[in-house]
Amino acid sequence: MVVVAQRYGEGHRVLLTGGAGFVGSHLADALIARGAQVVVVDNFVTGSKDNVAHLVDHPRFTLVEADVSEPLPTVDALAARFDAILHFASPASPTDFELLPVEILRVGSLATLQLLERAVADGARFVMASTSEAYGDPLVHPQPETYWGNVNPIGIRSVYDEAKRFSEAATMGYRRGRGADVGIVRIFNTYGERMRPDDGRAIPTFISQALRGEPITVHGTGTQTRSICHVSDLVRGILLLLDSGETGPINCGTEHEMTMLELADTIVRLSDSSSTVSLRPRTADDPERRRPDLGKARELLGYEPTVGPEEGLRRTVDYFRSR
Repeated sequence: MVVVAQRYGEGHRVLLTGGAGFVGSHLADALIARGAQVVVVDNFVTGSKDNVAHLVDHPRFTLVEADVSEPLPTVDALAARFDAILHFASPASPTDFELLPVEILRVGSLATLQLLERAVADGARFVMASTSEAYGDPLVHPQPETYWGNVNPIGIRSVYDEAKRFSEAATMGYRRGRGADVGIVRIFNTYGERMRPDDGRAIPTFISQALRGEPITVHGTGTQTRSICHVSDLVRGILLLLDSGETGPINCGTEHEMTMLELADTIVRLSDSSSTVSLRPRTADDPERRRPDLGKARELLGYEPTVGPEEGLRRTVDYFRSR
């Protein structure tokens, strides 16, 4: 089995955009635990200061409030060279696609280009958070990285899908044209602690409804599937990509494929809830099936998810219950 040696940690400076978000804040924790100096840039459009409140006084953590779609502010924390730049800034939920379309397009284009320029200038490794949405409503199952996708370029979801596809193209362009050291991770459906209860994704919505004893609103027939990945497994995969030097794109997620009805039933059970399921009209361009082909992640990174849906969903329910 491939074993990727740790490449970034003590003595390294890491710029993390979107580091106050759901995934970004867990990534910040992991990098701090490695001994790295972490500078988070976030404008809190969807991120939260609460997600990184426990890090604010840490000597190796700095939080800069700024929009990475604009020129980075002139502050000491951003002046010195970075060893790695991780671009994880972007609204990412279906609700955001309707409410923040321009912001999503800007952070997937202007911000990506600006950060790639900085990576080249610093000689930093650049890791870009892409998405399974790059495959759209896939006609191939499971989805390998070689699949080009089935995306509606003008639909409601397109602002996110196409922004990430542009980011991937820009990242590869800088690799080929400027010699940038880059990596692309395609993130599949991730859940866990620090998700926004109102972000519009299925798991936080279902949990919030179950804990309130409200009907669980499942769109369509409920037979559409997702492969759900606990955030701890995702972060481990991202760090393997960071350390590996691989370019990708590489899928990261799990093969725990569940229908929306199965997911709703599991959450109701784990929540000890009396909620019932209420079917609603299916949303536009909602993918029918989604599961990553993890062959490349296993072969190149030695990646293997370890948190099953029962354990991960139980942790997430407990987190929401404690809020």
